[in-house]
Amino acid sequence: MSETTLSARPAKPGFDFERGPALVTAILFILAGVAIAQAVDLHQAVLYGLGGLLGVSLYHASFGFTGGWRRFSVEKRGRAMRAQLLMVGVAAAAFIPMLALGSPLGNPIVGAVAPVGTSVLIGAFMFGLGMQLGGGCGSGTLFTVGGGSARMLLTLVFFIVGAVVGTAHLPMWLELPSLPPISLGREFGIGGGLAVTFAGLVLIALLTVIIEKRAHGALEATPAAQHSNLTRLFHGPWSMVWTGLLLAGLNVATLLIAGHPWSITFGFGLWGAKIAQFAGVPVETWEFWNWAGPAKALGNSVLADTTSVMNFGIVIGAAFAAALAGKFAPKVSVPLASLLAAVIGGLLMGYGARLAFGCNIGAFFSGIASGSLHGWLWFVLAFAGSWVGIALRPVFGMDGFRK
Repeated sequence: MSETTLSARPAKPGFDFERGPALVTAILFILAGVAIAQAVDLHQAVLYGLGGLLGVSLYHASFGFTGGWRRFSVEKRGRAMRAQLLMVGVAAAAFIPMLALGSPLGNPIVGAVAPVGTSVLIGAFMFGLGMQLGGGCGSGTLFTVGGGSARMLLTLVFFIVGAVVGTAHLPMWLELPSLPPISLGREFGIGGGLAVTFAGLVLIALLTVIIEKRAHGALEATPAAQHSNLTRLFHGPWSMVWTGLLLAGLNVATLLIAGHPWSITFGFGLWGAKIAQFAGVPVETWEFWNWAGPAKALGNSVLADTTSVMNFGIVIGAAFAAALAGKFAPKVSVPLASLLAAVIGGLLMGYGARLAFGCNIGAFFSGIASGSLHGWLWFVLAFAGSWVGIALRPVFGMDGFRK
């Protein structure tokens, strides 16, 4: 769930969707897919299509991390967090064995495994704080922008600024104390890696259950469906559990097709670097952009970058889902203090994600699913940062721990 309300009115019954926006976004989605296939190849267009499915899924379930973490911290309700943990566990069940094989379908794959060090500690904390002020995580920012949120568009702009600044500073941060990348699958084998990962996820889920029961006496019931399954397919809301399972499956598909798990924030840094380069800033001389992967991405079109095309797919897919649901309602009237929080939150998330080797998707979801120890460290520090961010929200006229 994201900070910004995506609709200004309730969904319309039946299939009375917003025909104009739905038609425009459907045509835009198809044209963009064709352009990517022609400019790069069909493989890249398929990844763009996966991004579209991710956008539809995220929007219809309001499947973000910001609201779920805040709701657990403030209201002691953990239903959203448990859906996230289930999603990570299902993905891990596929990731860890496949990564051990190296090339399950004949093409090499790599996991989201990164160093465990000071940069992750600081960056993850910054990201968690920033997502509560900015109003959305990495994925949440994209799908709410697709849903028409002007405030989240501002968050995205400064998310990009923070990300490109982070690329300038990352080499300096990496000189601080750090351990090398640690993979649970490599350290303990497939069975051991899965056992440790599942044990950690189950332990956290049980902790949310205990805290929720102590606070409320019982777990929150799943909301009853108000429409038929077919209507919910187009209008939502989708079940968070089933959406989590779908997102896990789409991440597995991304790993097999792209050769790496789903990620988001590298694309933001790349966009910012290209804009800065166009404005005359010599980012190509920065150390980060001389590393093999970043240098190749900077020298090519953004359409050749898998993270970027999937991000484009998420935004347009979410816009299409919002139109189908009758909820595409751009809102531009936002209090100044809230806009300031969006700016600060975006900067913190962009910078923090670069330092921590990813956001809630690239570091937490894909990282833990890959068996990376840095994913667990990211989760602990990001949650701590989120707690501080919630406490600071009233400073900007936003709800925090106060009810």
